[in-house]
Amino acid sequence: MAVLNVTPDSFSDGGQHVDLDDAVASAKRMVDQGADIIDVGGESTRPGACAVSEADEISRVIPVIQALSAEISTPISIDTSKPQVMKQAVAAGASLINDVNALQADGALEMAASLGVDVCLMHMQGSPRTMQKNPTYDNVIEDIKQFFQQRIDACLSAGIAKENIILDPGFGFGKTLKHNIEILQRFNEFKYFGLRTLAGLSRKSMIGSMLNDRAVNGRVTGSVIGAIIAVQNGANIVRVHDVLETKDALLVMQAAMGEKIG
Repeated sequence: MAVLNVTPDSFSDGGQHVDLDDAVASAKRMVDQGADIIDVGGESTRPGACAVSEADEISRVIPVIQALSAEISTPISIDTSKPQVMKQAVAAGASLINDVNALQADGALEMAASLGVDVCLMHMQGSPRTMQKNPTYDNVIEDIKQFFQQRIDACLSAGIAKENIILDPGFGFGKTLKHNIEILQRFNEFKYFGLRTLAGLSRKSMIGSMLNDRAVNGRVTGSVIGAIIAVQNGANIVRVHDVLETKDALLVMQAAMGEKIG
């Protein structure tokens, strides 16, 4: 899954894809590099990020999704928590809802069920504005699993098919470095639910911290290694900024281990 943020303030690629032509060209390049999904987002969820109105988010993402769906056959994901953005994005050509709020916003669960597309449920402690102030858990893995069970049950009750659900433990979303490392080490425990899993750790501060506070643009190699570990530990999808480097690494790993990736 390739990250395409059409925002001015995302932590890594903010401001790079705000022009429609630039966004489309970047997505097509990512597809050429091996992306299997293009994840379009119109609101930054980095720690401390400001909220974006529904109208602003729609104006950012819908033209991009419409243009992409006319030019590429690669599946398009909409990274949003807002029901109306979900509705318009799917109408424009998106086939996956990637929600950091796990369909907990008012009307989101019902909207996703009515659209009948795949949904990715991410765990987050708190909100993007507050999540990194003092994240604490009794047991980070078990707490996330308990949250997943609650959201899976809610999805099934709303009419979302189990096979349409993807789980994301939410690296960096209300977690300390210690929490993030434990999630990566024990990622295979989320396979307990028999569902597809997604790992999104590309260029995040956890990678920077492991590299002695490396700046964002110096986290490519660390992010690729993180993606490899996540896949080895059961991740079906990795959400990345550096498509070519990650795809190359995974293809070499696949060839060496004789296993199919994903």
